[in-house]
Amino acid sequence: MEWLSAENIIAVGTAVLGVIASLGVLWYERRVPRRTRIGYRVQLDTPVSSAERTGRAGVRLGLFQDNPHLSDATLVLLRIENDGSQSIADADYTGRELHGLTAEFTSRTIRGIAVTAPGGADHLLDHFTPSAGLRHADDRVYLPRVPLNRGQYFKLLVLLTGGQVGDAIQVTGGIRDGGIYPNRGTTPDDTPPVFSRASRLIIVLLTVCVVTLASIIVVRDDVRPPMGCATGELTITGSTAFDPVARELADKYEKDCAGSTVRVDSRSSREGVQELNERGAAAKDGSPALIALSDGPKTDGFPRLRENPVAVSVYTLVVNDSVTLPGLTTDQVRRVYRGDLTRWNAPELGGPDLPIILASRKSGSGTRDIFQRTVLGGEFEQADSSADCRRKDDTRARVFRCELDRTDRVLSTVAATPGAIGYTELRSGSMPKGLHPLSLDGQSASADTIADSTYPFREIEYAYTYGNPPAGSLVSSFLNYLLRGSGQDVVRTHGHLPCSSPKGRSVCVGATPGEDPGGPSGGAQDGAAQ
Repeated sequence: MEWLSAENIIAVGTAVLGVIASLGVLWYERRVPRRTRIGYRVQLDTPVSSAERTGRAGVRLGLFQDNPHLSDATLVLLRIENDGSQSIADADYTGRELHGLTAEFTSRTIRGIAVTAPGGADHLLDHFTPSAGLRHADDRVYLPRVPLNRGQYFKLLVLLTGGQVGDAIQVTGGIRDGGIYPNRGTTPDDTPPVFSRASRLIIVLLTVCVVTLASIIVVRDDVRPPMGCATGELTITGSTAFDPVARELADKYEKDCAGSTVRVDSRSSREGVQELNERGAAAKDGSPALIALSDGPKTDGFPRLRENPVAVSVYTLVVNDSVTLPGLTTDQVRRVYRGDLTRWNAPELGGPDLPIILASRKSGSGTRDIFQRTVLGGEFEQADSSADCRRKDDTRARVFRCELDRTDRVLSTVAATPGAIGYTELRSGSMPKGLHPLSLDGQSASADTIADSTYPFREIEYAYTYGNPPAGSLVSSFLNYLLRGSGQDVVRTHGHLPCSSPKGRSVCVGATPGEDPGGPSGGAQDGAAQ
């Protein structure tokens, strides 16, 4: 059978092994609770008694020679550490007594103890006080409830008399969801292994399978093109807010699909929709090689255009760094754009003594429509009064306002103009220096607020085609690359929430009745690149 090839067998075997390993880890985590664990080990247990008593050669000077009580003395170095998978807080010790742990030195009497901690963990020593439970009596040391991060440890150097080297040493106590266990390390100060023997075996087996599968694929002679690729030329137009996403998508598609050329010509959402409708009506086959991106749904009057929800975009107000305000309320924003507040040092704002300069988008911008609808409450922005955002040409106008044709020009203008304010979609890692975003009603724009219905400044990004593009066409292939294929990763990296994701679907599904937010409309689902 055709599917019974070496790479398929190894791939299926790797998948089965991965499932078994995952189930095994899940079973182990549920059946063998080791999330919190304190381990201990004896790193030194040596006599310092006289040679006459031990029968071995030895030399003693000073304290050990002059003190008769130390004639049978021994020294023990005990290491106590958090070798579990979680940090241990003082509340995780479950004993009823003040102390947390007890170290017992069977048959020996404790004469003195010293506590040490490694460099960088000196703060642990602050817990070793009598008021915290530190004390010793006879053959036992009572240790406080010391919080330990994963891998942290402290050491006890104990001077004892009586008994013999090798007598039992045990640490006891109670730990929530865990316990106290002796370590199996064989060398002093070695770090406990990160993976168990079973985990190492699984990793080796999976690595061998993956490397073998990759080797078979690499040495094969027949190189298959990516699934669903199409050749030809395609133009992406429309939203300038979504321009960074569109350009990266175009570059990646051309690299994945040889023989394709994808050109990006961003203008504005309204112009893009109009161009698509005009070219579609003039085309002989009625389906031009053109996709229009729009911030928000199209207006009425374009019945032949098919919409495909792409992603949920979150928008934010931005202000020049000369204005140190962290945010505004919706009411303050409306008063600013209405012209009721014209300087940042107004008592209601409390900013610097600078004029408020509104760097806005031109009519036809989808971002501007979203801003007016969601933030201004349906009010329209005032007419522009400046041609260059530097000088107010119409001195009678209520606002100092200019209009720009692209989102990147709004951002560069705000960044370069003291007192300027504008709006943009949230661009992950691509904001210019000289400006900062403003919170709105105490909420900052972020990917986490996209699905939060309490943050108003957001909208769905749509991809429009003229009718249903033919199956196997470049339009159909690129659209599915955007909506279902690896293009979804590009959408996420730019701070947008794909409509095909579970959280995005809950937001997008009610926006376009009858549409599937996870895939293109009609024939666009066929022959798409993955």
